[in-house]
Amino acid sequence: MNSISLKNINHLTYRNLANVASILGVLPLCLLFGSSGDVCLIPLIIYCNVMDDLDGILAAKLKIGSQFGARLDNVCDAVSHSMILMFVGMAFGGICTTAALVAIAVVVLRSVSRLDPNATPGTGSPTNELVRHVFFILLLSEQFSFDGSPYLIVAFVLNAITMALPWKLPFMIRGMTKSAVAIGLVNVALVVAWLVPNALPIIAAAFIGTYLYSLGWALLTHFRSTSTPEPQ
Repeated sequence: MNSISLKNINHLTYRNLANVASILGVLPLCLLFGSSGDVCLIPLIIYCNVMDDLDGILAAKLKIGSQFGARLDNVCDAVSHSMILMFVGMAFGGICTTAALVAIAVVVLRSVSRLDPNATPGTGSPTNELVRHVFFILLLSEQFSFDGSPYLIVAFVLNAITMALPWKLPFMIRGMTKSAVAIGLVNVALVVAWLVPNALPIIAAAFIGTYLYSLGWALLTHFRSTSTPEPQ
């Protein structure tokens, strides 16, 4: 009896490894609202990005994906990304707080819409793309000693728009990475950007530049398709 119970527990644990990763990606973010929140912010953004990728890798590699797991992942993403954006918006205050609230509203709406099993996947920019932009803006503003607030406002508003777009933005770095190795390298790039100041501008330009290029490509493609007359 004990052997059967232990086997069931091990099987249940194995089947939920990806779900555990999703939940663990959220819990440490409570540190943001402690006395050392400012110190923890950058490491927690990296941690959140790693765990967000890890749950998907585990689900795919171990073949333990499920509709419940996909929905839990969306909920955890909405919570973790909203917490990060709220903390940053409140830290800068003023218009930045308002812009962050707008972005959070779109994050929640996008995440809720994806709970529908019939939702169209792969449209708009992912919510963690905004978190990465915030990550780079914060690091760049610290390295080059400028006020990051205007750039954060632009990032909040622009990403709020692109998260709601019904078109795919195909050339963003994270969106083009499919293998576990490539996804791992994306996360390594974030760590390098944090720890190696000389590499930060190059890595930030690569991520933000491919995002803007993808947006321009999507807009151009859409307007070309709508302006082309249908054949009679």
